[in-house]
Amino acid sequence: MASASVTPAATGGRGVVTRFAPSPTGFLHIGGARTALFNWLFARHHGGKYLLRIEDTDRARSTEPAIAAIFDGLEWLGLMGDEPATFQFARSDRHAEVAHRLLASGHAYRCYLTQEDLAARREAAQAERRPFRIHSEWRDADPATLPQDRPFVVRIKAPRDGETTIDDQVQGAITVSNAELDDFILLRSDGTPTYMLAVVVDDHDMGVTHVIRGDDHINNAFRQLLIIRAMDAVEGGWPDPVYGHVPLIHGADGAKLSKRHGALGVDAYRDEMGILPEALFNYLLRLGWGHGDDEIIGREQAVEWFDIAHVGKGAARFDMAKLLNLNGHYLREADDARLAGLVAPRMAGEADPDLLARAMPVLKVRARDLNELAAGAAFLFAKRPLAIDPKAEALLGDEARALLGRILDRIAGSDEWTLEALEGLLKGMAEELGLGLGKLAQPLRAALTGQTTSPGIFDVLVLLGRDESLARIAAQATGKVQV
Repeated sequence: MASASVTPAATGGRGVVTRFAPSPTGFLHIGGARTALFNWLFARHHGGKYLLRIEDTDRARSTEPAIAAIFDGLEWLGLMGDEPATFQFARSDRHAEVAHRLLASGHAYRCYLTQEDLAARREAAQAERRPFRIHSEWRDADPATLPQDRPFVVRIKAPRDGETTIDDQVQGAITVSNAELDDFILLRSDGTPTYMLAVVVDDHDMGVTHVIRGDDHINNAFRQLLIIRAMDAVEGGWPDPVYGHVPLIHGADGAKLSKRHGALGVDAYRDEMGILPEALFNYLLRLGWGHGDDEIIGREQAVEWFDIAHVGKGAARFDMAKLLNLNGHYLREADDARLAGLVAPRMAGEADPDLLARAMPVLKVRARDLNELAAGAAFLFAKRPLAIDPKAEALLGDEARALLGRILDRIAGSDEWTLEALEGLLKGMAEELGLGLGKLAQPLRAALTGQTTSPGIFDVLVLLGRDESLARIAAQATGKVQV
């Protein structure tokens, strides 16, 4: 595998510049987010610049909501560009200008082949079972013979012999015979530039030194190099970028990641699944890249360690269980007030953020996402009469209710409502009755939370407070709702 070390010579004396260039036709795809992350990390690692470009030349499919969704997802992950984003469509005149330079210098030509001509030649190639390649008779036509009243496209003059090799930083050396490269279109018959041309011109004008993107663009790289090298021959100063084509993300079944594997957009991981940005950042980093056996890698450490050469050649498999486990780690590390602010909107009804924050140390111990945190906190804000789930109801038989009455009598007279005081009272009571503490805690938990699982029972009592705790216990001990 080619080394990813960067020297001034490798970038023509320029600093490292990377770019993320999504098409605004929908949400920020999880694969796109990883591409953005790798570009951001590579630039940061080398003290360079990371830029953002919106490739909005497909006017029919590019939308303002999609652009907003992309910016929103990138901002959430901390991956916005170092400069304001470039919008590709706004640069159409510049793209056309380069095409005309290539046309004037003989590196491109006017082609008058019609769609009918091309269809007939494609059908002939299929009938003869040979690959279809554009061989236009207009490629070497005398300019004096060109018609002046017919529509035309501008095509690149691709070399017809030899081969081109890309020393890809991820895939290694890749070689393609130039005979495989068509005279592809630079300008359409209406004068608008194609994607292939626009990408090359924008990368050059933005000073991009390293193109890190999905490996579905490998074939594009060979075509784009034709434009780069032709312009370098025309005016100089058009160096080849360094390429790094990253494998796509697959689902757990090995198939290309799709809707059937679950959420594809970054917004769904945040809004619907309750994933923290630092967890998704860490997970995407480890999805196809590694640093020994390290799994928990923070932002600063990632910048220090990241090297494109350690991105694997094979497709990475998305594992939801691993993401959730990683998210659980970051939940436990997160600031309690921050978590309370994130969980409050997920609660049914109003939720006191101060109480949520106080509860976070005991709620976040087992939670793997914000939704689980919200579910775990629901008992704090439940209104009486408390809804009791069937499993908890099974713990509230006649003996249990009688026991709750005795617990109520014992703790109601306590002058202190603290963890230590309550633990002392209930442990002492369990010893007197010859019971394990769990025999008291089970019906008590059911009465206080309506569930069979919760934080520690003493934490629950303290968080609910004296009045609410006693009212909930009394409701189950006596069968009467305490208002």
